[in-house]
Amino acid sequence: MLASRLITRTAARSAFIKQSSLPTIVSPSTRWRRGYASQAEEKDLVIIGGGVAGYVAAIKAGQEGLKVTCIEKRGALGGTCLNVGCIPSKSLLNNSHMYHSILHDTKNRGIDVGDVKLNLDAMMKAKDTSVSGLTKGIEFLFKKNGVEYIKGTGTFASENEIKVALNDGGETSVVGKNILIATGSESTPFPGLEFDEERVITSTGALALKKVPESMIVIGGGIIGLEMGSVWSRLGAKVTVVEFLNQIGGPGMDNEVAKTIQKLLKKQGMEFKLGTKVVSGDKTGEKIKLEVDSAKGGKPETLDAEVVLVAIGRRPYTAGLGLENIGLELDDRGRVVIDSEYRTKHSHIRCIGDCTFGPMLAHKAEEEAVAAVEYIKKGYGHVNYGVIPSVMYTHPEVAWVGQNEQELKDANIPYKVGNFPFSANSRAKTNLDTDGMVKMLADPETDRLLGCHIVGPNAGEMIAEATLALEYGASTEDIARTCHAHPTLAEAFKEAAMATYSKAIHY
Repeated sequence: MLASRLITRTAARSAFIKQSSLPTIVSPSTRWRRGYASQAEEKDLVIIGGGVAGYVAAIKAGQEGLKVTCIEKRGALGGTCLNVGCIPSKSLLNNSHMYHSILHDTKNRGIDVGDVKLNLDAMMKAKDTSVSGLTKGIEFLFKKNGVEYIKGTGTFASENEIKVALNDGGETSVVGKNILIATGSESTPFPGLEFDEERVITSTGALALKKVPESMIVIGGGIIGLEMGSVWSRLGAKVTVVEFLNQIGGPGMDNEVAKTIQKLLKKQGMEFKLGTKVVSGDKTGEKIKLEVDSAKGGKPETLDAEVVLVAIGRRPYTAGLGLENIGLELDDRGRVVIDSEYRTKHSHIRCIGDCTFGPMLAHKAEEEAVAAVEYIKKGYGHVNYGVIPSVMYTHPEVAWVGQNEQELKDANIPYKVGNFPFSANSRAKTNLDTDGMVKMLADPETDRLLGCHIVGPNAGEMIAEATLALEYGASTEDIARTCHAHPTLAEAFKEAAMATYSKAIHY
């Protein structure tokens, strides 16, 4: 029995050698060799991409005792999220909010402020310091968990071999029993408006403007556009958001919540043109001109601004991977086709994160990273795609998890609703920060929580409680009967649950 298994493995390895571009191996004990100065050891897992999906998978695999190599061409780990996305944007959102609050929200708090000035260079430096510290932290975790980190661009040479064009020049090659594609996404371009990251910008350019523009048009009223638009609005720019749909916030945001946050952002100075499409753009003049029209047609208009932020979404990034070399499929949206265990048509090649199906969220990518490694190591893994929270870090914040009211209506699912405003919450009142509400949706028969939607202070932190409740199948009565500390903003969450299954106390 043992002898037959050994013969099978030897035959399998011989077959791989024949189809690989690697030189023939002289003896079974000899390490894999390549036509370079050093030897290439076969890894248990090779990961292409060092963003959130890739680096989390690398660390998890290292913790599981696998021999891991992670290839990243940026020269810094963390991907879009850490370098030009989630992390730097939160730095600017937080610090611009502080600046805006000092300018407009101190008198009622008994704080007299003198001459307040914006030092944009220092604000950008604080952002960069946060990013560099976190990036170095990931490199430390790689070393701690025995992960090999290669800075370069990886391309499939065969189903098990990745050739890497090194950032410092030259090339190398890595062989893996398992390959994980985690190359992320890029900003979707707008036809006719070429990005220069100074006047026509993506979110990357919005994080690095050298001065506050007098005016800014944001094409796209989703989370990225609203977050970055709010940063520059707070710092003094006149910001206009142009959105094709009749609602801001993008898919998943509850209609009632979307209307609430739009009113609050408008109160802060942002303008909105909903149900409006951008027909064309011209950046040859001193200002960029956009021709816009009603989404239904019939109301043409010309808008102009110093800077235009294109935030119409992101698309999978697979350029240069050499997927055609191994016959991997992409769907009509450029996503790598996978099964429920993240496997491509080649079962040892998996794909996770933004370059495949599902919401393009960093925390979704993290969950998939852990699950994919568990599938490789243990044969099982788990991600509950029905319980992935979303957060928009404007002020007030917006957060939600589970189903929204419109989705339930469209699916003919019965539900009951409970609301509680922050204006009735004692902590929000003492903080002089009472805009927004907590909204819960539950099954009318079982009282099981179906969804939670929050617009208000610290919504992004509070949504974790709703996520946990959904994951464990809690009822709104379960939540309401769980003691919450007083005075806290989280009491609004409890009271919304009380309002759903019975009646709130303080409203």
